[in-house]
Amino acid sequence: MPEVRSTGGARIRYDDVGEGEPTLLFIPGWCTRRDVFASLVPLCSARHRVLCVDLRGHGESEPGEDDFDSGTVLEDLKAVVEASGAKQVVPVTVSHAGFWGLELRRELGAERVPQLVLLDWIVTEPPPPFLATLRGLMSERWGRTRDALFKEWTRGVEHEDVLRVIHEDMLEFSEEMWARAAREIAAAYAREGAPLRALAGLSPPTPTLHLYAQPDAHDYLETQVAFGVRHPWFHVMKLPAVSHLPSLEVPELVAAGIQALVSGRRTAVRTGDLPGLSPPR
Repeated sequence: MPEVRSTGGARIRYDDVGEGEPTLLFIPGWCTRRDVFASLVPLCSARHRVLCVDLRGHGESEPGEDDFDSGTVLEDLKAVVEASGAKQVVPVTVSHAGFWGLELRRELGAERVPQLVLLDWIVTEPPPPFLATLRGLMSERWGRTRDALFKEWTRGVEHEDVLRVIHEDMLEFSEEMWARAAREIAAAYAREGAPLRALAGLSPPTPTLHLYAQPDAHDYLETQVAFGVRHPWFHVMKLPAVSHLPSLEVPELVAAGIQALVSGRRTAVRTGDLPGLSPPR
């Protein structure tokens, strides 16, 4: 498995498979492993080179000796990109890893990061219950708060891989890591506000696709569709899935959306001309 030594000498490990530009950089969210992309990697690597990273202190990557923050993880990701020699990378991010995708675009520039793909992220202002959840993860109630999150993410879910990742893999992360995740996510929202606003601040604009399943709320979709009307470079698709991990639940649709964006078929992304998927109404 390829690896790089990043800040503090920690080994950051990743998969490097497939060929073809642009390279897709798969970034899991906090308290998950690169396994969340297990069904997506073979589909996307048939056409593109794929770098699939384990975050610092997650999966097979080392944590380093000291506490770390989002800035440290960003340096790790940049080290992976530079070590790979990729000329262009399209971050494909799960949940709040979207903040790292945003920062990679800012730091590497529009030429090297030509597009962004976001999976199941709160791209509007974070609702008060979510902020309360972050506070709960940083308190003595962290275990109950985490379990409530798991319940929300798996309501109505029967997909075995999704259930395994949430109820087994994510369960293994420590109180320290969950508190760190909550601390860094809260800080990112406090700094950036709504991710849509942050995306709108990129110059030049960056073609961006948001594929999501949760929350299943009409006003959430409506807000994004309206944003896309004002900013034609932004595309959103509500997936026919129910879990927080559409990359495992409906990988074929996620792969089709990614390909539509990176190939320049933006009409396909906007109109829903993807296999088995209808446009939002």
